[in-house]
Amino acid sequence: TPATSFDDGQRPYQITTPIYYVNDKPHIGHAYTSTACDVIARFMRLSGREVFFLSGTDEHGQKVEQSAEKKGIPPQQFVDEVSINFRELLDLLEISNDKFIRTTQDDHKKSVQHLWKVLVEKGFIYKGTYSGWYSVRDECFYTESELVDGKAPTGAEVEWVAKEESYFFKLSAFEDKLLDHYEANPDFIAPQSRRNEVLAFVKGGLKDLSISRTSFSWGVPVPGAEDEHIMYVWMDALTNYISALGYPHTEEGSEYAKYWPAALHVVGKDILRFHTVYWPAFLMAADL
Repeated sequence: TPATSFDDGQRPYQITTPIYYVNDKPHIGHAYTSTACDVIARFMRLSGREVFFLSGTDEHGQKVEQSAEKKGIPPQQFVDEVSINFRELLDLLEISNDKFIRTTQDDHKKSVQHLWKVLVEKGFIYKGTYSGWYSVRDECFYTESELVDGKAPTGAEVEWVAKEESYFFKLSAFEDKLLDHYEANPDFIAPQSRRNEVLAFVKGGLKDLSISRTSFSWGVPVPGAEDEHIMYVWMDALTNYISALGYPHTEEGSEYAKYWPAALHVVGKDILRFHTVYWPAFLMAADL
């Protein structure tokens, strides 16, 4: 296939849907995204490329815990039931994904915990306290200046988190590195309008990111923590793109060595910040 600034047109090609959040049933947006990725994956295979097409479900977080409580069932039972709906959707649409990952799988959780340990060893995680605005629906922290009429920019309700102990990721250390990366790789984010949105956000200044919670329990436990911290759902979820390739097994001959870095993450605009700011910063910090 023709080479681009981020793909030589020949190497093995990994394409991913977002991993879909299981707080409710699939809708037309999930079908549209999966179909768009399927078209690209099939085209690449027809062009002679080796393709790893990944989809799956994101099954942790406060929103899932609350949805399970409303149903009156344990979170694991809830995600088991809802995840089936997403797999059935892919089968119904004859989507050709090579793997379907669930973030409640043990191998994924071990992968996430390994990445956490690497970030600790490299000095990018520290313990502090967090207070600020949080949207359960978006699973996102917002600053006061980002709120619109007392709500998140997405229109979601926010709640004040008061003085909760948390581990933090040194996101502020990656402001210049991210901007340099965007400049050196102009096609890293598309379309251009979304690239401009991310540039404006990062140039506005990055603050260290709270990456653990203690106010609910449905998530991946922080390794080595003496207290009951669970990881921020997005650190857990984003790692699926490499846990599906067998990370931390990165040796020559591994799936990770073959397909990483991924050629294309297809995401919705509502999860743009997580994929274009937090995820590359995590990867830079871990030398991945």
